[in-house]
Amino acid sequence: MIRVWFNHWFSTSYGLIEQMKEDACEQIYVIGSNRQKDSVIQKVCDAWYVEPDIDGEQYINFCLEFCKKHSIDAFIPRRKMVEISQNIWLFEQIGVKVMVDEYNIVQLLNDKAAAYAFFKDCDELHLPDFYIVNSLEQFGQAYRALKEQFGQVCVKFVRDEGGMSFRRIEEDCDRFGQLKRYQGSQMSYELLAEALGSRQRFDDLMVMPYLPGNEISVDCLQTGSGLIAIPRIKGAARHERVAYPPEILRMTRRIMEQTRLKYPCNIQFKYKDDIPYLLEINTRMSGGLQMGCLAAQVNIPNIALNKMFGRDIGWTMDRTEKTVSYIEMPQIIC
Repeated sequence: MIRVWFNHWFSTSYGLIEQMKEDACEQIYVIGSNRQKDSVIQKVCDAWYVEPDIDGEQYINFCLEFCKKHSIDAFIPRRKMVEISQNIWLFEQIGVKVMVDEYNIVQLLNDKAAAYAFFKDCDELHLPDFYIVNSLEQFGQAYRALKEQFGQVCVKFVRDEGGMSFRRIEEDCDRFGQLKRYQGSQMSYELLAEALGSRQRFDDLMVMPYLPGNEISVDCLQTGSGLIAIPRIKGAARHERVAYPPEILRMTRRIMEQTRLKYPCNIQFKYKDDIPYLLEINTRMSGGLQMGCLAAQVNIPNIALNKMFGRDIGWTMDRTEKTVSYIEMPQIIC
């Protein structure tokens, strides 16, 4: 039996845990924890615990004690992933394998400005222009320069997860009309400037051209049998198109070669004028991974778990283009 711990993952990890348990040789016992006691993923876990609201070194110590108390063999972190990667050696000392890459590359890729600098000399990749700003004055200058050259502009904090801080700037927006539709990620220049101006200095904010084309999310895992790469073309609704554009696969291979990531990751691109630009690289399994795995008929979570223990699971992929979607199924939690 392999005892696996998922700490504070998002609700779509329900499907990832189901896939990880599909093992032909081992019984996979999954322990889940979350700061939300009613998180739905407890329904797919074999044991469930509420996490304390602590941070920094305290949280690392909590993780170490949790692993020892519950005899964890494999730790799949999401909460405080960067800090945990910095302390992998502490987990290795107590015999726990951690599904996270080395600290230097994890830290770099979780900083979008540093990641762009890392790839700036790679001729095979397209990187968008950007500015990093910390004040309202810097923001105004960057916005005007990009708007003049590219038209539409967007912003996102350098340290962000899941695009929560992403905003597309609208200069001439109908505020009354906005009351009659879903707000989404659009924001007027005036409101954004007012929010940023409420702080003398703010966290690093990336200002860049808005890329209006399709977003491609590529789920990846490097294995002994080669690279698994499943591109999902995201739509406005819940459905996604799993297809294999040669230029996306070429850029993905180049990124994987340069980063040497060992564990599951997600690379995001977005098109402008038929050119795919690199958006970001997430050094963890994505929320939509199970959709790509279903379409390609390959089990990335289980292959990755076996890789942690030195087992190279053979795999094949169905590269037929498919449209995939999902439905919500009600669950009684308690």
